[in-house]
Amino acid sequence: MCGIVAYTGNREAQPILLDALSRLEYRGYDSAGTAMQNGSGLRIQKKYGRLNELSRLVQHEPVSASAGISHTRWATHGEPNDTNAHPHLDHSGKLAMVHNGVIDNYQHFKALLEKEGHQFKSSTDSEILAHLIGEYYDGSAKHGEERLVDAIKKALSEVEGTYGIAVIHTE
Repeated sequence: MCGIVAYTGNREAQPILLDALSRLEYRGYDSAGTAMQNGSGLRIQKKYGRLNELSRLVQHEPVSASAGISHTRWATHGEPNDTNAHPHLDHSGKLAMVHNGVIDNYQHFKALLEKEGHQFKSSTDSEILAHLIGEYYDGSAKHGEERLVDAIKKALSEVEGTYGIAVIHTE
């Protein structure tokens, strides 16, 4: 089982996200990661292994941010490693997503997105969903928060499977 935690507020996000992930530790997982909006873009930190591996990375490279998403992963698609750990970015690098579940028709969307020039770094179904949301975001005429919500709704209406997601965007 994967676990997802998101935070936005006035406090530092990183300690809140790590504490929340530690509360999910009993569930078992193979990797953990965070994506934080720090004013100059997204900062992704993810590691294969138990939460203490991510905590060590974060100690050496702390991020100051008041919004973020985080994830503990139990592999369904793609072997457990740093690359397949969540969060995953879209093609622009401005959108990060964490996902709990399985996208059954991800191969269909992967082929379509590759024809549009998308390149994938992981072997997960989750990265395909991040790219699909990003594609709809880029093609939307809407503005602000409505633009992201609309892109998520469109993508989720097309995928088949199970999912719980959290998404963060630089805009």
